Amino acid sequence: MSSSVTRAAESEPSQPAGRAVAGSPSDAAASPRPEERKAAWLVRAALAGLAGVLLYLSFPPRPLWWLAPFALALLAGCLRGRRARAGFGLGFLFGLGYLLPLLVWTSEGVGPVPWIALVALEALLIGLAGLGIALVSRLPAWPLWAAAVWVADEALRARAPFGGFSWGKLAFGQADGVFTPLAAVGGTPLLSFAVALCGFGLYETLRIARRHPRRSAAALAALTVAAPIGAALAARPLVSGAAEDGTAVAAVIQGNVPRAGFDFNAQRRQVLDNHANRTIQLADDVRAGRVPKPDFVLWPENSSDIDPYTQPDAYAVIDNAVKAIGVPVAIGSVLAPETGPLRNTMILWDPVKGPTDTYDKRKIQPFGERIPMRSFVRLFSSDVDRVRRDFGPGKEPGVFDMTGTGVGMVTCYEAAFDDAVRSTVRAGAQVIAVPSNNATFGRTEMTYQQLAMDRIRAVEHSRTVLVPVTSGVSAVIQPDGRVTQQTKMFTADALVTEIPLRSTQTPATRLGPLPEYALLLVAAGGLGAAATRRIRARRAA
Repeated sequence: MSSSVTRAAESEPSQPAGRAVAGSPSDAAASPRPEERKAAWLVRAALAGLAGVLLYLSFPPRPLWWLAPFALALLAGCLRGRRARAGFGLGFLFGLGYLLPLLVWTSEGVGPVPWIALVALEALLIGLAGLGIALVSRLPAWPLWAAAVWVADEALRARAPFGGFSWGKLAFGQADGVFTPLAAVGGTPLLSFAVALCGFGLYETLRIARRHPRRSAAALAALTVAAPIGAALAARPLVSGAAEDGTAVAAVIQGNVPRAGFDFNAQRRQVLDNHANRTIQLADDVRAGRVPKPDFVLWPENSSDIDPYTQPDAYAVIDNAVKAIGVPVAIGSVLAPETGPLRNTMILWDPVKGPTDTYDKRKIQPFGERIPMRSFVRLFSSDVDRVRRDFGPGKEPGVFDMTGTGVGMVTCYEAAFDDAVRSTVRAGAQVIAVPSNNATFGRTEMTYQQLAMDRIRAVEHSRTVLVPVTSGVSAVIQPDGRVTQQTKMFTADALVTEIPLRSTQTPATRLGPLPEYALLLVAAGGLGAAATRRIRARRAA
């Protein structure tokens, strides 16, 4: 890999030809011909796209997390020494190779237009990362600066446009990897930084070793590979599945849906009945001694898309199921007030008192739960009108007191956002619940990608994570990231297990966004140093 990429990199000068002394025979002999420059560009473009595909292959459901550093090493070979414009283009091609297969599930039921539009937008943002990496690649210790630039780009994609889209962070592909303990130290930004630094350092080590095998610089470059691995091994004591506040018996209900796709809730009452019936079946199993009685029960997001506050029949179905099991149940519902936006709400339902508390989802999915620029977007796809009324965001984190256990609600899409999960843990959650509805996306890889996010969150905050999903995969994740129980897709099921309760906050929980801010400063310093060098070079020329 390194030899072919290096030859391609050497075939194009890093400065415009006009900066050299024109007309000398040596320059004419050394300068590549136009067809050679075009061939070198095509090679780099193909390798950039291939690097993106390799990064996609490192993500679940495949246990190939170790491919990620090699993918980034290949990208580094394409970007090192390139001009800013070339870096942007190569980064864009890398983004296409990565995100086209990773996000293909967004086309499920609505066709290719939303999928291609989302991928193109996100690939443009990754193009900015390519631009930045190309700029800092001429600096000493450039893998360090480049890894920080990558994290800065992930921070941008998590915030803009339309509130951001965090899917595809490097960290989310590392649930089975050696770097995972770093999530407990500095959250997903530090975990992504470690993977990027290892990948960029790997390329630099191979490049220097090939040219100057005896130089100490090769050993120094190798440190950028060894340091992230060593730091991850040193952080392993932070990863623990031991109980601190005792244990609780939790039940996760997966009621299943009548059909997959966007029309899963065409029979909303059937979805509700499925979850109520599976809960009643669980109550029968408890009475028969087949499973232990749970201390609390979790239903998925959208398990009752009928508002129980305004529809007495829905209220009666839910209340009957909760009374049958005899413990608090968290119900995923859609509340439809007379005015204003809809609410994607989790309801705490007591077997005696009925509904006692609520949590409104705070991170609302653009173009899924709300439609920005509706009239404009309708020009490209009439599917926007499937969302007839936008959802509105909640404001406060939700921690339900369920028989003495603090269960924090992180509804589906929110698991991709650092602040949504962290604020819930800091509000007192001893357990994290991620009620989700993946029926829209059928049997695609989406549910496994989201499950990997949930595993990273378990390690990041040292909490058990319970994942009830309407159609699967529902799961029980230990604080050390291990999945100890999970369901099959599109089946009705219930998971009942004893889980550890924990209240200690990891460094990642306590530090919050500070590690990310520190890495943003490193990226800004690298880009500033690169800009200063370019200005000085132009003045000297």
